[in-house]
Amino acid sequence: MCSAVFITGLDPNVAAESVGYFTGPYDQRKKVGQPVVDRAKKEVRITIPGGPTLTARYTGSQGCVTLPPNSSDVLFTPVTVTSALPPASTQPWPMGDVLPASLPAGVDSLKVAQALDAAFSLPDAYTTAFVVTYKGQIVGERYMSGIAPTTPLESWSMGKSVVGTLMGVLIQQGAYSLDQAAPIPEWQTAGDGRQAIRISDILRMSSGLRLKAPDDPDFDPDGTYPDHTFLYTGRVNSFSYAATRPQQWPPNTVGRYRNTEPVLASYLIRLAVEKRGEQYLSFPQRNLFDKIGIRTMTMETDPYGNFLTQGYEFMSARDWARLGNLYLQDGVSNGERILPEGFVNFVRTVAPAWEADKRPIYGGFFWLNGTGALPVPRSAYYMLGSGGQYVVIIPSHDLVVVRMGFDKGAPRSSVGFGAALSTLVQAVPSH
Repeated sequence: MCSAVFITGLDPNVAAESVGYFTGPYDQRKKVGQPVVDRAKKEVRITIPGGPTLTARYTGSQGCVTLPPNSSDVLFTPVTVTSALPPASTQPWPMGDVLPASLPAGVDSLKVAQALDAAFSLPDAYTTAFVVTYKGQIVGERYMSGIAPTTPLESWSMGKSVVGTLMGVLIQQGAYSLDQAAPIPEWQTAGDGRQAIRISDILRMSSGLRLKAPDDPDFDPDGTYPDHTFLYTGRVNSFSYAATRPQQWPPNTVGRYRNTEPVLASYLIRLAVEKRGEQYLSFPQRNLFDKIGIRTMTMETDPYGNFLTQGYEFMSARDWARLGNLYLQDGVSNGERILPEGFVNFVRTVAPAWEADKRPIYGGFFWLNGTGALPVPRSAYYMLGSGGQYVVIIPSHDLVVVRMGFDKGAPRSSVGFGAALSTLVQAVPSH
């Protein structure tokens, strides 16, 4: 609620009915008090019947943070992060928002328009934004009333791909390599089997760490609160929590979609950045976002100032398209290699542990279209977030497609989105 009001700018009543279902399911909302939006203090409070009053406070560049137990403030010093880029209104796309007067050759504008119509065809899908680029150029976009091209929107687990990208940046800068053992401090005791976990295993959701997660094939909803969700809502040091999970399987043998992995990758990012004596909270803007034209990203943290970018990030649809195009362009932007050679191929190649499980659907913090779940070529790969958030990269057609929507519309989101994708691959040439 705090993020929806103070970052996206939604009316509290709209937010209460439309967003944030992943960590606050609709049926559970009936059991708690009405959120109190305090615009003077820039915070939202909610009372648990028979329990405490919880507070989420807007901190500025680190977004909204739920205060830890028995504390009246966050346990870090917020940092103001600003883009060093000139105003977007003065710069041509993709470094700014000035679009060319004409579309690239080969684009069927009628079919693009049909795709946009399809994306917004079901009002109860609550699509908020839809952006299409071909060969890096915007060829179509549309927004829900009240949402603009620069509105930061809830993105959920698409943030895992952001974490992976930041790790790629550090690998390009020489801080890490994919195949090195992950230097997590909590694992350095002699005989700790977790020392065998490589950075590549973490990015492939194949660390083998034990974590109860709803996406596990054998998940038992027995009423126990999943650790996977606790890493969003626990109000704890998320890095310490993830790093102290025990081993369940040997690394690189079993693929499981668990929040330990992106949280540990974020931990490694912080360790590397601070080892160099740099400011951690501004690292993403300085080293990635400014280089590709992104100005709207807010990456939220836990109470200790650790990025929770496994799912607490807010960014405009156009900026997600910019990130998608970095991958379409093999990690190069404006002639500068941002991601190391071979990294894009790494993230879009099925993880060995997932392939062994006969689920060719996950790469390196990116989902793969290995079973044809999306009506586009199987070479496509994508960022995916709860509530129907997508950035689909289709190399065979030079397309990047961004779809975003309110969580309430998730059950209906795939219908119009699928029709839009089917039409878009007919709207441009393939190769």
